[in-house]
Amino acid sequence: MKKESFISETQSADKFERIRRAHQSEIAEDYVEMISDLIAETGEARAVDLATRFGVTSPTVNATIQRLQREGLVESRPYRSIFLTQAGKKLAEASRLKHQVVRDFLIAIGVNDDVAEQDAEGVEHHVSEQTLSKFKEFLRIKS
Repeated sequence: MKKESFISETQSADKFERIRRAHQSEIAEDYVEMISDLIAETGEARAVDLATRFGVTSPTVNATIQRLQREGLVESRPYRSIFLTQAGKKLAEASRLKHQVVRDFLIAIGVNDDVAEQDAEGVEHHVSEQTLSKFKEFLRIKS
């Protein structure tokens, strides 16, 4: 007979709250990481380049950049490049490192490099600190 597992309403609400927070931060993390990459590659990050890289429209990028400005992650002025604040740089680096740990863990357990790279892009935003810590432990990475 199958044993059913029930979680309390509070546990359920907590789980979905964590997922909602992860979804909200996912876009911010992707944008600051891409802005950082563009600055490193070309010396600047422009809205048009972000739209191309993400496959979205310029209005979508502009709305996201405005949100990131309100959150103190980027600085931007009309007709100028986009720059990361110190908080934006810190978030970009943390996101990049988290991505690397997840990707490296997936590769270590036998996932193909290309698949690991793609999967890490989604998992990195939803992995808990506890799970990430275990990935690092498995990979023998010091925190």
